[in-house]
Amino acid sequence: MSRGSLRHGNSRGRERKFVLESGPSVNRSDAVESFRKAVAKTPESAYPDVPYAPRPLSVDPRNYYVQDGPDDFKATYERRVGGTTWHWLGTALRLLPNDFRTKSTYGVGADWPISYAELEPWYGQAEAALGVAGDDKANLGGAPRSSRYPMPPIPPTYLDSQVRSAVASLGYLVVPTPQARNSEVYEDRPPCCGNASCIPVCPIAAKYDATVHAALAASFGAKIVEQAIATFVETDANGAVVAIHYKRPDGSAHQASGKLFVIAAHAIETPKLLLMSRTASRPEGVANSSDRVGRYLADHPTQLSWALTKQPVYPYRGPLSTSGIENLRDGPFRSRRSAYRIEIGNDGWSWPFGWPTDSSKVLIDRGFRGTELQQALRDQMARELRVASLTEQLPDSNNRIVPAWDQLDAIGIPQPRINYRVDRYAQDGLASARAVHDKIFDAIGVTFRAHSGVFQSAGHIIGTYRMGTDPKHSVVDADLRAHDHPNLFLLGSGVFPTTGTANPTLTIAALALRAAATMRKQLAG
Repeated sequence: MSRGSLRHGNSRGRERKFVLESGPSVNRSDAVESFRKAVAKTPESAYPDVPYAPRPLSVDPRNYYVQDGPDDFKATYERRVGGTTWHWLGTALRLLPNDFRTKSTYGVGADWPISYAELEPWYGQAEAALGVAGDDKANLGGAPRSSRYPMPPIPPTYLDSQVRSAVASLGYLVVPTPQARNSEVYEDRPPCCGNASCIPVCPIAAKYDATVHAALAASFGAKIVEQAIATFVETDANGAVVAIHYKRPDGSAHQASGKLFVIAAHAIETPKLLLMSRTASRPEGVANSSDRVGRYLADHPTQLSWALTKQPVYPYRGPLSTSGIENLRDGPFRSRRSAYRIEIGNDGWSWPFGWPTDSSKVLIDRGFRGTELQQALRDQMARELRVASLTEQLPDSNNRIVPAWDQLDAIGIPQPRINYRVDRYAQDGLASARAVHDKIFDAIGVTFRAHSGVFQSAGHIIGTYRMGTDPKHSVVDADLRAHDHPNLFLLGSGVFPTTGTANPTLTIAALALRAAATMRKQLAG
């Protein structure tokens, strides 16, 4: 959670830029060791939970979320310096032009207050800032470019080539996935060497994480205050934000005051903070005159499928995913059911079943021992294939997060109370994806196949403080400035009016850079 141009406490004199971060910093080598020792290799296993900044665990999202259903919201996040970019996959896709206008084009969802053309130059800047490796000629669904990727693509794997050859006649185009992962030395960080632990931690920092820009901010004089959990946004009678109140792990109370404020605490913690900041004059909370804060919560519900191929495809090499099928992301069908992109996994069956050590347990239970066990495990691992389709959800105002005033965390702050449902539009997209997965398996040749019976989470938390032109139906304007408060900006995927099918990180970065230009003008004026 960050703020710009703040004075801390009762300090006087030269203004400073403060970043209030709810969690602690991460030591990369400690994270690698924690992951190595963890029995369950989950996205969170490298980062032990902390009681003063808890977060949901993928093994049980009810550990922090108060789930009111009908479906459980399964996406998780990290509250520490660098946030969830510590364990993101690194996929850096752009949204498509039609993703910004689904209402006017297909009669569903909502139109954004900006177009792809307006955001396109900022996408290029975001790719440079994160360090994205990609193929300039790849067909990623129809998103035109005005700039080249900073680096050539991460090389496709042998598995990618086998899937590409098998499905070419079906019209499915397997292309390299743009990713914020170095394919060569970039910004003094090394190229990827294929450790295959991108989730939950890149041990050599070849994959981008937000500590890169945290360090850059500190080098320009920003003060990063760790373990500072925001609890209240204070406003004056004119609607300007004047201070952020926060607690430390020992329960002590502090505040930061200033001219301009930015809240970038993700699409769960940001609306929770705004709704917690209610007063007699603002009983609905901060930035919430529209009653839209906390609403339209979404993910990319995911269809997960896995199979054993007849011939070896040799997964577990390189980053966890290096290619995908992107030409199913748009079309007239979007008026009836969701689009999706297909991620081709290099991680074998680790998503549905865990790491290869878990497969060995299954084989042991089947009676394999000694060299026979080793051979059986080698044979299975060489033929494991996994694909996942990330679908889009339509915005639903009943999908929401509010503070759970009756269930508090370790330092007395309400936990998130969530009501969530996957709509028929996305469910029909999941059904379509299963059929396409079967076609892929038939084309490549498999001896076994399976599909997840319930939707999986892509780990993408979207919506809850949407952008728009009408203050009655949105929370921020096209520049991400709160309609209700001229000196408050809200960043992150919470501003997305719709989800599209692209992983959200690159769009978050592009919108943030665009908003930063507006902030500079506002401060200069």
